Amino acid sequence: MTDPLSAAVPLSLADGPLLGLPLPELWFALVFAVLGTFLFLDGFDFGVGALFATRRTDAEREQLLTAIGPFWDGNEVWLVVFGGMLFAVFPEVYATLFSRHYLLMFAILGALILRGLAPEMYEQRHDEAWQRRWGQAFVVGSIGSPFFLGVFVGNWLFGVEGVASVASLLVGLAVVSLTVVDGAAYLGMKTRGDVRLETRTFGHIAQVVYLLVAVAALVVGSRSAAHVDLFSLPTLGLLGATIVLAGIYVAASRTERHYLAFAAVAGQVYGLVALVATLLFPLIDPATGLGVGDAIVSTLPLNLSSIGAALLLPLVVSYFVVLYSAFSGPVEEGESYG
Repeated sequence: MTDPLSAAVPLSLADGPLLGLPLPELWFALVFAVLGTFLFLDGFDFGVGALFATRRTDAEREQLLTAIGPFWDGNEVWLVVFGGMLFAVFPEVYATLFSRHYLLMFAILGALILRGLAPEMYEQRHDEAWQRRWGQAFVVGSIGSPFFLGVFVGNWLFGVEGVASVASLLVGLAVVSLTVVDGAAYLGMKTRGDVRLETRTFGHIAQVVYLLVAVAALVVGSRSAAHVDLFSLPTLGLLGATIVLAGIYVAASRTERHYLAFAAVAGQVYGLVALVATLLFPLIDPATGLGVGDAIVSTLPLNLSSIGAALLLPLVVSYFVVLYSAFSGPVEEGESYG
């Protein structure tokens, strides 16, 4: 009997990779590019949430909430896209990776829920005790989300099968530090006065912490993960580029070139994700020994997924271009999150 699905599509879609492209490798790169986009865009939300703890007045705290208000829920779309892509093209990795670290998955989701709920509840009552509790919850969710996500990525990279390792905990701390840098750079564009100056100082401190902790995580992790080669040319190149970008961020923020500073942080975020992908490849799940070519779906669903991504991703990107264009510029005095 003829397979109805095969009969409904052109024969060429089942014969070989679409246009002869190296689709497994391209999808591997795309999955990590989407993860990097989430970490960069939602990263400044997390960073602003962490810096919320440093603000002393209601007006300053309101300024931070207003700066991220139009964006934070939309930025989380990229996490959904990441999970959907992993499920669509690397289903075995999705199943084994997520089930192996299901406690971390619940921790990430719980922290994200707390981060999203807290600012909404914060605005419901102008009572000091109420706002203090929900402000604290906002900070906890904003720090917990990148920390647990970093631990998850560390477990993935180093092939950890338990809840966590020392190296993956260090990756979690590195990601938290990087999101604080991201948040400070974002506030450099969106705020003025004391908020901009003081959060810039915290951003510089977090930048140094990120570099130190990230290197420590790689050194510790490489001792237990044979596939992690710290002295390969791509690895050394990415580490060198990160140090250069860190210097650009500090110099640009000090000289009030805030868009350049934000771009330098973007380079560091994508550089971190590129480093993880580089250290993994050609594996995609070191704990099970799965390679990219072994874990990819069969030709027909891979080609169909590729066509779907080519059509839908430009629409998603266009939405974000319109969103960020509509709410561009610094937060003005008197603007409110609520």
